[in-house]
Amino acid sequence: MTELDTTGLMVGVSGVRGQVGTTLTPERIGAFAAQFGSWALAAGRSRSIVVGRDSRVSGPMFHRAVIAALQSVGCDVIDIGLVPTPTVQLAVEHHHSAGGLAITASHNPIEWNALKFIAPSGLFLSNDEGAAMRATEIRRVPWDRLGQVCTDDQAVHRHLERILALPYLDVAAIRARHFHVALDCVRGAGATIMPALLDRLGCRVTAINLETDGRFPRPPEPIAENLGALESLVRETRAEIGLAVDPDVDRLALVDDTGHAIGEDYTLALAVAFVLGHQRGAVVTNLSTSRVVDDAAARSGGIVTRSPVGEVNVAIAMRAAGAVIGGEGNGGVILPALHLGRDAPAGAALVLGLMAESGLSLAALVDRQPRYSIVKEKLDRPPGALTAVYAALRQGFPDATVDTQDGIRLAWPDRWVHVRPSGTEPIVRVIAEAPTAAEARSLIAQARASFS
Repeated sequence: MTELDTTGLMVGVSGVRGQVGTTLTPERIGAFAAQFGSWALAAGRSRSIVVGRDSRVSGPMFHRAVIAALQSVGCDVIDIGLVPTPTVQLAVEHHHSAGGLAITASHNPIEWNALKFIAPSGLFLSNDEGAAMRATEIRRVPWDRLGQVCTDDQAVHRHLERILALPYLDVAAIRARHFHVALDCVRGAGATIMPALLDRLGCRVTAINLETDGRFPRPPEPIAENLGALESLVRETRAEIGLAVDPDVDRLALVDDTGHAIGEDYTLALAVAFVLGHQRGAVVTNLSTSRVVDDAAARSGGIVTRSPVGEVNVAIAMRAAGAVIGGEGNGGVILPALHLGRDAPAGAALVLGLMAESGLSLAALVDRQPRYSIVKEKLDRPPGALTAVYAALRQGFPDATVDTQDGIRLAWPDRWVHVRPSGTEPIVRVIAEAPTAAEARSLIAQARASFS
């Protein structure tokens, strides 16, 4: 057996996801876990695989299925329980294991779950690794070669300690400010680390949704339109900052001290501003991330390079460039000094570090940034390749700087438009950014015309 049935599943480079009880069942998720374990063992690495999950209601069921499947192919399991996804990645590195499996659908709605595949490096699988894994034959073992299971209840603690040990994070200075922080963990895995981090940083915390039962009280993606309750909490308690994470704690969104959700792109921009103030070096983000990151880097003499969309693509580009910071505009901060994966707790520490160092409020820090408007649209994907569409876009925008790493991105000094086929849906994503919403919509309209 090599090619597993993927009917109804959304299959990406680094994982598979589906709706619980219909497209995603314990049998199917177990088959993928067994294939991953067989691939890891065939590569001659350690026999151990780290397994962790977020708080979703279906998580314990899939957790048991994944552990059993790994044992059935001879893998030893290091079970770290309910933890953030970046904690799983760090645990893979810590244990020098053959890989890791994170049971999480990240920001997807409550009816979804997923399995994310983590390489021995702690990064999600690359294209080549994913292809090799999916071509691997599942090899079950007899009773006397079944894998063993051990637990590791220190993974979150180690994650927290590594953040606090970052060389340019002045923990004493942050503690001296006694920041009042409003926190929304959306009843996900964030409650396992965020309150402890903020306590260690001397913050006074007013929190909502700390239960880890996976019964999300709002759409779990931490985008501005979903953060009304946190905005109200900031205003009512007069907090200095609001922090919102997604269920698996790799994305961070901010609410300023006026009670306004500022948009996820600013999370990375502010983190870049802080890190480059202490350590010069390359910055990498994806092609669909806001120019606010470029502006933040430029103030410290930094230059941003861009990669295809997807965390693993950014991480690989960061590793190649020796970048000091990078990430994605969805609130995903990647800090190589910690690990090459999106990490919301690290992002929170960096933003608080910037506030402590600058003496400015979050609203004042945002006011120093140029403002842009981003407009996003989905179009039905036409049959065949998009070659003609890309040619029409080049012809329609002859003065643009062109990047074809991932679809086509056309850029100017203060605006850009990115057209790319989705890797998981039969659609084309069109994203544009400009100084005003009207100008961004105009770019979208011109790009849409190339499909006719």
